[in-house]
Parts: sequence; C-alpha cells; structure tokens
Amino acid sequence: MKFGFDIDDTLINLREHAFHLYNKRLNKNVGLDVFHSLKTVEIHEPFGLTAKEGGEMWKSLLDEIYYTSCPPFPFAVETLQELEKQGHEVYYITARPKEHCEQTKQWLRKNGFPVHDDRFYCGMKDADKVRIIEELNLDYYFDDKPAVLETLLDKPIKVYAKHTSYNQDFEIPRITNWFELWDIIL
Repeated sequence: MKFGFDIDDTLINLREHAFHLYNKRLNKNVGLDVFHSLKTVEIHEPFGLTAKEGGEMWKSLLDEIYYTSCPPFPFAVETLQELEKQGHEVYYITARPKEHCEQTKQWLRKNGFPVHDDRFYCGMKDADKVRIIEELNLDYYFDDKPAVLETLLDKPIKVYAKHTSYNQDFEIPRITNWFELWDIIL
C-alpha cells in the first residue's frame, strides 16, 4: 500500500516546539494549556503579537523551529519504519518552503524517518499538494490541516486528520497516536 504523510504537526510536534521557542525568545511563560486550546494554526496571539509580528517571529526562528530538537510524535518514527519493513511505500508531502526541502529531508533521516528521494515532495502550495496526492494514487493520507483534507474527501483515498486543537471540530476520521495506525489499516 501507499501511505502519504504531511510532516509538520502530523509526524512532528512542530507548533508546540515553536511555542516553547516563542516563550524563550520573548521571556514569557505562557502555559501549554493555552497552546492546547488554540483554534488556529498560528500561535502568536497568546504572546500578544499581531499577525504581522507573529509572522516575523516565525520567520526569525524558522531554522531553530525546523532543525533543532523538535520531537516526532510518539510512535511516528517506529510506525513509518515498520510500514517500510512490511513493504509499504511511505511518501512525504509537505508545503514547507522550497529552500528548506533538502535540509528537511536530511533532518528526517537523521531522526530515523525512512526517506526515499523519489517519495519526498516539498515546496508547494496546498492546491499543488492535493494534486500530488491524487497523482500518487495513495491508499492513505494523513495531515493536520482541514483545508487540505477537505479537498480530498471526495477522492478514492482514505484521509485522516492528525488530531490537533485547531482541527478538532472538523468531521473526519482522525488519528491521535501513531500506534493507532495498525488498527486503521487492518
């Protein structure tokens, strides 16, 4: 089978990692309870930042957000390794900026994710992401972003949302822990 995965906030806990970095950079102590109640992808509001200031903060921390100690979600690495071991194809489809594609691929490998160059897609807008997902003829696709998932609901692919605070009201099958994948595919 062919499995497709978004990376940020699907396989790795990027926003929470960035939230900690914002606290550190701004010398604040905004609690994780606030993070877990956010209804938006953006994380700037609890720090009193405008959308513009939040965007600037994100850009200023981007290398640190992407390439330092951002943890994979529990069982993500092991689950994808086991999929590969069983002969399934694992694809990564991320909208990360093009200039970060090679370094992202290396970071994933360094952290144990099984990555094949011909199964790694990066640096596109959401519409292109959907087109690639369709062209790959995936059996399963996992993402956190409702805007991407919504466009796939009428396609012959099994789509799942990686549960987050900002997608919890979106009516779609979801996964909360990567160990659950085995129940889904049985």
